Parts: sequence; structure tokens; C-alpha cells
Amino acid sequence: MSVSLMKKVNKLYNETMALADPRADDYPFTDSPLINTLHVIFYLLIVVYVGPRLMKNRKAYNMREIIVTYNFLMVAFSSYTFYELLAGGWANGYSLVCQECDFSRSPQALRMQRACFLFWMSKHIEFFDTYFFVLKKKTNQITFLHVFHHSYMAYIWWWGFKFTPGGLGTFHAPINSLVHVIMYIYYGISAMGPSYRKYLWWKKYLTALQMVQFCTTTAHLLNILLFNDCNYATAFVYILLASGIVFFILFADFWVKTYSKQRQQQVDSQLCKRSGKPEEQEIYSKKHN
Repeated sequence: MSVSLMKKVNKLYNETMALADPRADDYPFTDSPLINTLHVIFYLLIVVYVGPRLMKNRKAYNMREIIVTYNFLMVAFSSYTFYELLAGGWANGYSLVCQECDFSRSPQALRMQRACFLFWMSKHIEFFDTYFFVLKKKTNQITFLHVFHHSYMAYIWWWGFKFTPGGLGTFHAPINSLVHVIMYIYYGISAMGPSYRKYLWWKKYLTALQMVQFCTTTAHLLNILLFNDCNYATAFVYILLASGIVFFILFADFWVKTYSKQRQQQVDSQLCKRSGKPEEQEIYSKKHN
């Protein structure tokens, strides 16, 4: 990289950071995007490369008690974040039509900022979801959707907190926090063992709820862009809009691959049992095992 180009990049960076919310200086890890970026890179290296190789010739760890405790602690943390996001604005005067970010030091504005910080922190804590998959050798659960969602949300929310910790761009945060309350209840029950799996018949409805959240937030942002002239960072609106669309497509693809396949397996199993033919049962067994 030439000296001239480095100077231009540095100038652009300084000009961009000059637009940041000065109140963010009151919080840790917000001076620059370096720590946030390095932690996301560390996460990707661990779950994609280092972890699987370290665990290749090792037995999966039995971490039931730790994982159950972690999941229910995340239920509590997500519940608290959800409450604070509502109290900071979304149930305390925020407009669904056009809500600008309040950069003042009023009690409510500062409360919303703290809630946004908690939400951003939660995205880094949630990296443990994947670390546990690695240690348990549940590689089938470390999908592109899972890894992309975790790393993207942790990375992008640093910028959200640094520049616009409040206003219409945070509309998805309380919805996401509520979804995560339900999600970690599911994970917690699942981690308690096979005898509790009978209570988890509602997994596909959890996936449907996640898709609904993306539809809701996308519709909200489209309404802002198309029908309301709102004084809010346009770049963030477009980033959030694109994120909602991409995540909906990825979750929809997951739905089709997971639940359509399960449905087909059920149909094949029923046909196989009705036929009573050993050769067909053998074919079914090879196909699905």
C-alpha cells in the first residue's frame, strides 16, 4: 500500500470517527473498532479452523451442567436487555413512524445507550454457543448460517453503538432479545438430556418466530425509507435493511432444508412400515442413517 493511499485511508477513518457519539467514550472497548474486530476474527479462527482440528482426535466433552447453566443465565441476561430496551425508549415514548437518535445526556437517552451496550455485549457472549458445539463435536450444528449470524451481529453492532445507540435503528434489538429469551429456554431444556426432548416439539415454531422478526424489522425500515423523511443515518438504515433480507433468506433456506427433509423422512417411514417388505425397509435404513 502506497504512502499516499495510507494517508487517504487514515483521513477517511478519522473523518468517520469524528462523527461518532462522544458518549461512547464512557464505555470500554469503544475507542476503536480494533478489539471488536480482533475478537470476531478470533471467534472465526476457533470455530472454523483451530477448534475442529484440536478436537479431531479427542473425545467430545460432557458439559451438560455448564451448558444448562449458561443457557438459563442467557435467558436472564436477554430478559434484562429486552426490558432495558423497552424502558429506554420502545415502550417509553419512542415512535414507530420516525424515531431519531437522542444524543443528549438525559436519563432516558443514557438508559437507551446502556441498553444498546448490553445488546452489543450479548452478541460477543453468544460466541460460547459455538464454542460449546466445538467442544461437544457437534459439527453439524456449526452451519454457515450460525457462524455468519453470530460474527456479523457482534461486528456490526459495535458501529451501531458507537454512532447511533438509539432511535429507529434499534427497533430490531428488543425483538431479537425477546426471541433469544425463548431460544435459550429451548437450548436450556435441550441440554438437560434426552428425557426432556419430548418438551421440545415446538422447535420449528422457534425458527418461524425468527423469520417473523426479520419480516417485521424489514417492513419497519421499508416504511421509514419509502414513506417517512426521518433524520437518521441513512447508511445504517440500508445496512439493517439488507441484513434483515439476507437473514430471512438464510433462515428460510434452513427451514426448507430441515423441516421439508424431516417431513419426507416421516412419509418414507410410514410407507415403509405399511409395505412390510424387508427390502424396502433396508433401503429406507440406508437412506436415512
